[in-house]
Amino acid sequence: MDRKCKPVKVGNLCLNGEKIYIQSMLNVPAEDIDGSVTQAIQLEQAGCEIVRAAIPDMNAVRLIPAIKKEISIPLVADIHFDYKLAIEAVQAGVDKIRINPGNIGGMDNVRAVAKACKSKGIPIRIGVNSGSLEKELLAEYGSPTPEALVKSALNHAKMLEAVDFDDVVISIKSSDVKTMVSAYRLLASKCNYPLHLGVTEAGTEKMGLIKSSVGIGSLLLDGIGETIRVSLTDTPIKEVYAAKDILKAVGKGSGVKIVSCPTCGRTKIDLISLAKQVEERTKNIEKDITVAVMGCVVNGPGEAREADIGIAGGNGQAILFKMGERLYTVDESKALDALMSEIEKL
Repeated sequence: MDRKCKPVKVGNLCLNGEKIYIQSMLNVPAEDIDGSVTQAIQLEQAGCEIVRAAIPDMNAVRLIPAIKKEISIPLVADIHFDYKLAIEAVQAGVDKIRINPGNIGGMDNVRAVAKACKSKGIPIRIGVNSGSLEKELLAEYGSPTPEALVKSALNHAKMLEAVDFDDVVISIKSSDVKTMVSAYRLLASKCNYPLHLGVTEAGTEKMGLIKSSVGIGSLLLDGIGETIRVSLTDTPIKEVYAAKDILKAVGKGSGVKIVSCPTCGRTKIDLISLAKQVEERTKNIEKDITVAVMGCVVNGPGEAREADIGIAGGNGQAILFKMGERLYTVDESKALDALMSEIEKL
């Protein structure tokens, strides 16, 4: 899909389709200021580019200046129902508000929030979930169908447009992958607002990663989506690394890409362990390179000839190769260090 989205600024970032930004959300209790600040710092260090925090009450607004003081990435305030919380979050210096205009108490409240955001140049993300769809739309469509989710999102957007506010980002998440993908495709054809992608309540690390990879990955390959969050029932740090891997897989992310063979009877090296160690030691390297970890010398270098650097196992030894050309042979025990040394040279 050749989709051109309306540019929307979030802090020092611009959602315009040129780069896909990684988001995550704090899961420390909102009243734990120090814990929240620590986790926000950890998320930024892991590669998170936009961080979101729940603001359930006025006391939690204290999180905003505390976190903003310690991180350089944009901070989003996640707010439900109470429009006064949105206004206070704006005054506290947040970079984006996540709220649904339809559930904050009428057009006067919508106008007040829009006015506050506009005065500070702060966008609003409309967040529609299948589990919180309006009763009238459930009655009309019978269930949270893609059409119902899209109608809900556009209805919320119209409320903001009615008060002359269009710095809008939209998400329409579902825990059902097929529904999520269909809804975003439909929405992308009906508006030009930036879209935040995610499969909500995706599950634990294993299943959540699979569902998110299928859902988010499919849409990114369609050219849909400006920001993503991989929702996992786990530490949000894992969400960031999962998101980075999805972006790499669809050709949208930078950093080390690893290719490794699935092993077979010819494998003469502990490839599974080696591949995992390479993955761990390269996860924070920003070089846009491909590293191959292959199980045998019979066809390892040939199959991975497009890799910038690679290693192929032998009988107690390993061969280093670069763009398919052999470099030298090392003992298996020195294979990992030799590979990392060659990566540093690139």
